[in-house]
Amino acid sequence: MPIGTAVHPRTLALCESLNFREWSGYYAVSAFEASHEHEYHAIRNAAALIDVSPLFKYLITGPDAVRLVDRVITRDAHALAVGQVCYTPWCDEHGKVIDDGTVTRVRDDVFRWTAADPSLRWFTLNAVGLNVLVQDISERVAALALQGPTSAAALNRIADADVRTLKYFRMTSGTIAGVPVDISRTGYTGDLGYEIWMPWDRAIEVWDAIMVGGQPFGVRPAGMLALDVARLEAGLLLIDVDFHSTHKAVTESQKYSPYEMGLDRLVHLDKSPFVGREALCEMQRRGTPRRIVGLVVHWPSVEQLFEAVGMPPELPITASRTAVPVFKHRRQIGRATTTGWSPTLKKLIALATLSAPHFEEGTPVELELTVEAVRHRVPARVVKTPFFSPARKTEVPIRLP
Repeated sequence: MPIGTAVHPRTLALCESLNFREWSGYYAVSAFEASHEHEYHAIRNAAALIDVSPLFKYLITGPDAVRLVDRVITRDAHALAVGQVCYTPWCDEHGKVIDDGTVTRVRDDVFRWTAADPSLRWFTLNAVGLNVLVQDISERVAALALQGPTSAAALNRIADADVRTLKYFRMTSGTIAGVPVDISRTGYTGDLGYEIWMPWDRAIEVWDAIMVGGQPFGVRPAGMLALDVARLEAGLLLIDVDFHSTHKAVTESQKYSPYEMGLDRLVHLDKSPFVGREALCEMQRRGTPRRIVGLVVHWPSVEQLFEAVGMPPELPITASRTAVPVFKHRRQIGRATTTGWSPTLKKLIALATLSAPHFEEGTPVELELTVEAVRHRVPARVVKTPFFSPARKTEVPIRLP
C-alpha cells in the first residue's frame, strides 16, 4: 500500500478529486480537480508546483566519486563543473538502457543522482575497487518542481538564492523560509522551471512558502496528468511507457539503446571506458534499426471519421499510454506509445517507435485510431522533437522584479 510523501498532508488537503496514483510506493496526485486542465495551463501560462519526491535519489561521495559516475553513465562526468547538472542514460554491458536521470555535481567529490527505478545495487556493484560511498537518500531528501513562465519571478521573490543568473541545467544553493535548499534549473515539462531539493522533514515549510509567496504569480499545485501532457509536448520519454529498462524487459524488443531513444548526443564514446561502451561502438557502426520519434496526426482526417458517424470529434484530454500500431503501405512499422492532444499547439501528437528507414523526418505514416469501436488509420508524419520548446526554457531570466 502506498504511503504519503513529505508534503502529502498538503496535497491531500488540496486534492478535491481524491484522484491519486501510486508512484514508487508513494501517493501521487493525478489531478487536484476533476480535470487537470487548470493545472496544465498553470504549467504553460503561470507556474505549477509539483511534488516529485518519489524520485529515487542517491548521493555519491568520496575521492573516486567522479570515477564511479563516469564508469556508469554514457556522458563525460569529468567534464561536469561544480554546480552543473546533466541528463543522461546508463546502460548494461550490452549497451541497452537501464534507466535515465539527472546527475548533479554538488562539489568536486560529491554527486547527487536521480533515477526512476531503484539503482542502489547497480551503482554499488560498479563501485567495487573504488574509494567511494553510495548512499540512498530517497527518504531523506524531498523534491518539488516549480515549472512555468512565472516560476523564475516567483522563486526570485520567495527564495534567498541567486535565481536571476541561474543558467539552464545549473544548480545553486540558498534557503526558502529558512530551510536550506538546492535549486536546479531543470524539470520534466519542457518549460522554464526549477527543481528544489530540501530535507524531507522540512518540506512542508518550503511547500507553504511557495504556495503563499507564489500567489501573485499564479502558482497552483499540479498533478501527474498535467505533467504527462507537458512532457509529451516536450518530447520527454517515460520509462515503462516509451521505453523499458533492460532490467525489467521480458523480451529483446522491449530493450532500447540510447541511439534508439534518440539520445545519440548523450553518448560520448571518446571518453574513458564505461559500461556498455564496446556494444555502443558496434551499434553506432551498424546504424539504428529503429528510433523513437515524434508524430503529428492530420487532424482533418480525424474530424472526417467522427463526422461519418454523426459525432463531433473527441479530443483525447489526457495523454494516452496505450500503445497503438503505426503503419506504412498497410504494413505495421512500429507503435505509438504516448498519444495526446496538445492544448498549446492545437495538434494531436504522439511519441512512437518506428523501424528504419521510416523514422526519417517528414515520412508520411498512418496511425491507428478507434472511433465507435471501429479501427481506422489516419495520416500522420514524422517530426523532430520536442514538439514545444519555448525560448524561455533556456534563457537566463535576468529581468526579474
